[in-house]
Amino acid sequence: MEQQSFSEGIAPGGLREQTEIKLLVCYLLKSLDRPLSRAQINEILQEYPIANYFEVNQAMSDLVKNGNLICELEGEEEMMSLSARARFDVAAIENSLPRAIREKAVRAAWAVLSRERIRRESKVEVAELEQGGFHVTFTVFDVGIELMKLTVYVAERDQIERVKRNFFDHAVELYSDIIASLTVD
Repeated sequence: MEQQSFSEGIAPGGLREQTEIKLLVCYLLKSLDRPLSRAQINEILQEYPIANYFEVNQAMSDLVKNGNLICELEGEEEMMSLSARARFDVAAIENSLPRAIREKAVRAAWAVLSRERIRRESKVEVAELEQGGFHVTFTVFDVGIELMKLTVYVAERDQIERVKRNFFDHAVELYSDIIASLTVD
C-alpha cells in the first residue's frame, strides 16, 4: 500500500492516498473534458477540502513526469490535459474512487470555472461618496450583452473586497433570484 499523504486541511472522507489523489486529478480532467491549470485544479480540490494542497501538487508533478498529463502553454498559463493512455486507464478504474468524492470534485470544478467566467465577463467599479461610504457597481456581461448592473452601498472600505468576493461567488443565484422576483405574478 502506498504511503499515506499529509492529512492537514482534508475534510472527513477526503483523499489521503497519493494513488487516489492522482486518480481524482485524472478523473476531473476526463470528466470536464477540457484543460485546467495547476491553480484551477488546486482551487477545485480545496473548494471542499478533498485533498491536501501539497499532496495535490506532488500528484500533478508525478502525473506530468510519468506522461499521464500533458502540459501546454496557453498565453502565460500552463494548462494540463490527459494523455490518451491516461484517459483510457482512468475510464477503467474511475469507479474505485468513492462516488461522493467524484461528485464533489466535479461540482466544485463547475463552481470554480463559473466564478472565473463571471470575473472575466464582469466589471466592478468602486466610487467613494462625499458623505462617506462607497458605491460598488457590478456589471455582468454574457456574450457581450449587459445582463445586470447592480450598485450597492458599502459603509467601510474593508467591506469592499468581501462584497466583491461574495458577489462573484453568488452572481448566478443573485441574478436568478432577481429575475424570479421581478417576473412573479
